[in-house]
Amino acid sequence: MAIKPDYVKKTGRILLERYPDAFTTDFDQNKESVQKLTNIESKGVRNRIAGYVTRKK
Repeated sequence: MAIKPDYVKKTGRILLERYPDAFTTDFDQNKESVQKLTNIESKGVRNRIAGYVTRKK
């Protein structure tokens, strides 16, 4: 298991605090939610945040 960068964890925690109902245990749905709620253009970073949020749920 890889260690996630701080910006992935921080962004994931902030999104979970602000929009707890926008995320579920489904990775694909979380990917779309991260895309809608943030302005992150990098696909890889978006997927890492969605994966982190999915794990936390």
